[in-house]
Order: sequence, then structure tokens, then C-alpha cells
Amino acid sequence: MIQLAGRALAIFSFLCLMLLVGCDTDEPRSNSADILRQGGEGNYQPVVPGKKWTFPKDHLSHPAFKAEWWYLTANLESESGETFGVQWTLFRFASGNEPGNGWKNPQRYMAHTVVTSRDKVWHAERFARGGIGQAGVTDNPYRAWLDNWSWRSYSDSPFPGTLAFSDGDMAAKLDIINLGELIFQGENGYSRKHPTEDVASYYFSAPFLSLNGTLELDGKTYKVKGDGWYDREWSSEGLSQKQEGWDWFSVHLDDGSALMVSQVREEGGKPYFFGSLSWPDGKTIILQPEDIRLKPKSYVKHQGRQFPLQWRIEVPTQQIQLEVDVVRKEQWLPFIFSYWEGPIRVKGSHSGQGFMELTGY
Repeated sequence: MIQLAGRALAIFSFLCLMLLVGCDTDEPRSNSADILRQGGEGNYQPVVPGKKWTFPKDHLSHPAFKAEWWYLTANLESESGETFGVQWTLFRFASGNEPGNGWKNPQRYMAHTVVTSRDKVWHAERFARGGIGQAGVTDNPYRAWLDNWSWRSYSDSPFPGTLAFSDGDMAAKLDIINLGELIFQGENGYSRKHPTEDVASYYFSAPFLSLNGTLELDGKTYKVKGDGWYDREWSSEGLSQKQEGWDWFSVHLDDGSALMVSQVREEGGKPYFFGSLSWPDGKTIILQPEDIRLKPKSYVKHQGRQFPLQWRIEVPTQQIQLEVDVVRKEQWLPFIFSYWEGPIRVKGSHSGQGFMELTGY
């Protein structure tokens, strides 16, 4: 038992080191934002305005940057009316930018899968090394995977594709098609995260996805369909040293548009807002910081952390006033990067559904 406990501790410490996160168990604040703050070793490429987008290349990984992710959320409904939220995310982190083969490859991968019903959440987390075939993103055809969790297509694009994952009492096989154009957030995909410092990411979205397939939960199979949202983002300096975390919302509105709003919170300062309002034909209104108002309405406490679950979103220039409520309150995910993530419903000037993510609390 002592040997096994020591081995488990060593593995956990190794993961913390490899993923460049803090592991101080006495600190109640989430460490989910640590990996994106400025600093750290390595001569990574900067994010600068004026990027020329190239596809399918930009669907793949960008190992010269410190961190990136492939991120899918979906609001699904079964044939009998049950509703489910699904999240699947593949993360890549670099421990350096020197090239290396096999076990010397500097890329580290992490993946999260989460399925949420009104009464329960199923979640799992996995880690992998790059360079040994355990995880990665490739083309000819497109494939993003970690172990047996994979997003595959028959072309160089993720769409149309099939997402499949299985872990314990949770499994999914979902066919995904894109019914709209790619949306480039910020200034043609240059998404600023701070008003004065050069802190930004490359960021594009596919907000108009249609999903159809099956979920297997606790031995029961559900045939489901619904709407999804896909985000691709990468950076070398995603947050400044004083920024604590972010509150992010993606919502499919009842008029057929898609709203994304986010604030990055700063210790002792005002939050920085960014967002967009888009339509399937590619029409996009990039929201400026002064266009967005996010107001927490109520807070909850969980394991020493206090964070807001009910919100009001206002975009006066677009006549948008929304009241946000969660499907399930107990949605703090106990991953190595702990955060709150789950499906939401909105009402007010519009109705709709989507996802909310809260980090750094």
C-alpha cells in the first residue's frame, strides 16, 4: 500500500509539473487560469494581429504556441424529451518548444468529457504525452484524439465528423455537421484579452452545429439530437499576471443568431469584455468591451469557493437583455484544472440555450 500510494503521489506530481500548474492543496482558488498567464520558460510564438488563416492547416495543432484547445459543447434532447448537455475538450500544452521525437516530444495533452442531465453529471479526464501516438491532431483525414476518445472525419475538415468517447458509465457517438460559416472572433481572429497589454489569442468558432447520435448513461441508451458550438483557440500568453479567470457564455438565441460574451476578471481592476453576435450566413457583429454588460445576480459556495450562477447579460446596441439560469447547480468539475461548466437557459428579450464556463474562482 505504501508503494502504491507513493507511486500515485509521484504520478500526480509529475502531471502537475508537466502541465505547468500549481498543486498547492491549501489554496482554495481554482488553478484553471494558471497555464495561460504570462511568463514561464520557452520562446513561444506571439499572437499578433493580421494573421492569414489557412485551412485545413489551422484545424490542426500549433506546437510553436504554448497552449491551445479544441472545444465542443452541445445541448441535446432525447426522443422521449430528456435534455442533456455535452462537453468534449482536447487541450495541448507545451513544456518547451525544442523539437523532439517519441518520449522527448514537448507536447502534453489533456481531455475532458462531461455529460449533464437535470439530475446527474458524468465526467472524466485523461492525460497523454505527445509523440507516442497516444494523442494528437492529424489530417488526411482529420482526427483529434486522446486514447479512445476521438473526433474523426472523412476529409481534412472536422465537419462533417463523428465524436466518440467512452469512460465508465458514460459513452457517446455523435455525428456532427456544420450548418454555418466559421466565425473569427475579435479582429479577424485576433482576440484581445486585456485593454492595454499585448495579451491575446487566435480564436475562431463554429456556432451552428447540428448533432445526432446516441448517449449511453448508466446502462441506458438515449437517441439524441440538438445544437452544438465549437471553439478553436491558441495562445502563448492568454492572460496577464493580474488576471484571475474568466466567465464565458455561448447561447443559441430563438431568432437563429448565436451570442458569445465573456469577461476576463482582473485583481483590483475592471474586467475586460469581448464577444460576438453571428448568423449562419457568416454575418458577424464583433462586440466591443463597451457594448457588453455582465451582472452576477446570485452566488453559491462550494468547497470554499464562492462564484455566481445566475447572471444578467445586456448588449444594449443589439437590444439584448437576458436572464441566465443553469440547468444544474452542482457542476463544479473536479479536474486538475477545476472549473464550473454546464448547460444554461436564457429568457428575456430572447429565449435560448447554451453553455456557461466559470474559471479562476
